[in-house]
Amino acid sequence: MMDEAAKAAEQLESGGFILVYDEDGREEEVDLVMLAEKVTPKHVYTLRKDAGGLICVALHPKIWTRWGLPFLHDVFSFSSRKYDVLSRLTPDDIPYDSRSAFSLTVNHRKTYTGITDNDRALTISEIGRMGRETMEKPERDWKSALGGAFRSPGHVHLLLAAEGLLRERRGHTELTVVLAESVGLPPVMALCEMLDGETGRALSLGDARRYAEEHGFPILRGEDIADLWERKYEG
Repeated sequence: MMDEAAKAAEQLESGGFILVYDEDGREEEVDLVMLAEKVTPKHVYTLRKDAGGLICVALHPKIWTRWGLPFLHDVFSFSSRKYDVLSRLTPDDIPYDSRSAFSLTVNHRKTYTGITDNDRALTISEIGRMGRETMEKPERDWKSALGGAFRSPGHVHLLLAAEGLLRERRGHTELTVVLAESVGLPPVMALCEMLDGETGRALSLGDARRYAEEHGFPILRGEDIADLWERKYEG
């Protein structure tokens, strides 16, 4: 696994993609993943074309807590006092998890519609840059900085890694940020589920492996990322 982690770190640092499979019995999905700060319009195009799922940005808890971001289900719960329908939409029956990592959606304030490859690349890369700076300078007023640079709602979905990370939840959100942290990279990751247009389902692990081999992308399993993280931070 150390060799694969080193390959993944090199690929991520150079602005390339890796693939991450969560685990058997969970979502059983492979995400196409890269450092948010490195995202360009061509990367957004690849995520749309080769992955096809929802393009999101996963944030480490050291970042999103300093930004003051809420989980979307908490926003809905609070707002249900006025809009009763929100209490009826509670996601209490997710078959593979106990709750969702979704937070707000954002656009950078310099975008136009927010949905083009250029616009989404700007939003994602600037979220990545601000996330890195937040790790480096935690004392800054990041809530004001976030509001000055981004508006909500937007077209980029933010995902909040659980505060306990893999001790609390083992989704792609947590796996990708702990991988970045473990190899010394900013834990702000762009990710998108890989889908299969032939079957209408998630891309199989076997087909994902073939895609990774064809493009020279490392592919990591969730349990291997967890082992790496536990050896570094939990040992």
